[in-house]
Amino acid sequence: MADSKPLFSLDGNPVAAEALLRDVFGLVVDEVIRKGTSASEKCHYSIKKGAAFLGLGTDSVRVVKADERGKMIPEDLERQISLAEAEGAVPFLVSATSGTTVLGAFDPLEAIADVCQRHGLWMHVDAAWGGSVLLSQTHRHLLDGIQRADSVAWNPHKLLTTGLQCSALLLQDTSNLLKRCHGSQASYLFQQDKFYDVTLDTGDKVVQCGRRVDCLKLWLMWKAQGGQGLERRVDQDFALARYLVEEIKKREGFVLVMEPEFVNVCFWFVPPSLRGKQESPDYSERLAKVAPILKERMVKEGSMMIGYQPHGTRGNFFRVVVANPALTRADMDFLLNELERLGQDL
Repeated sequence: MADSKPLFSLDGNPVAAEALLRDVFGLVVDEVIRKGTSASEKCHYSIKKGAAFLGLGTDSVRVVKADERGKMIPEDLERQISLAEAEGAVPFLVSATSGTTVLGAFDPLEAIADVCQRHGLWMHVDAAWGGSVLLSQTHRHLLDGIQRADSVAWNPHKLLTTGLQCSALLLQDTSNLLKRCHGSQASYLFQQDKFYDVTLDTGDKVVQCGRRVDCLKLWLMWKAQGGQGLERRVDQDFALARYLVEEIKKREGFVLVMEPEFVNVCFWFVPPSLRGKQESPDYSERLAKVAPILKERMVKEGSMMIGYQPHGTRGNFFRVVVANPALTRADMDFLLNELERLGQDL
């Protein structure tokens, strides 16, 4: 991808449009748009939405199996690529995830990069949630292999809590790819004979043209906190999440969904009426109703607000995301105490 040749203006030419897609993505557009994108079954919903916006259609996204921890299985990625090619489709992009929404899983990027390299596919990493972990010397190993990606999405407004919104797209390509893909050279907006460097006019390279200056928020935060300050934030989140996990293990009625590797702490609160009744035929069904009831109670009381969701075959469970730098151990204790109080009559 890095040595792709310069692109040209489309000028409404459908032949040129197809050539553009070939150059940028290695995508073949036939009489119908054929399947060509692979993503983990635990990937963000925006992957399918993006395929729809591009006109590829949601059916063009091939879902790759994930393991019990929510990580993409590279062997199934290979299988999906082979199946797609056997059907006459032309795979062109693999979307891996660093920090899935629910379980906080990190896909094995090195292995996925090997697959992409063998098949000549563009490797994108959705690191919107987990990308900030790179700032931590202790935990950045979770993203080993991300340096091999062709593109990376990162949202500092998530784990770093930069003001909404603050999103970045990072590319290996150094040929001004976004400008070549999106630029329309509108002379009434982007005059080329200005007295300053016209490459500073970034509006022509993005989809929406007018937008807020996202990078300023991150720059100000970085200047104020420093690299070490931001690293401490990330490490503190991990440490506090670990504290919450250990407290959950000590308390009756709290059951971890799994040991987290990130700051997503997922667990069930088992009320007194269901404790010791795991063998009951309606146990899972009744347990799944607990989280919605407690969510309603906590919101109406105004004491706190945490999310819940089902996940695969698992019924509703709570997901506490430890990302607020103002949180303390006392807040974690309060959270568990409050769930016990709100659920004592269930």
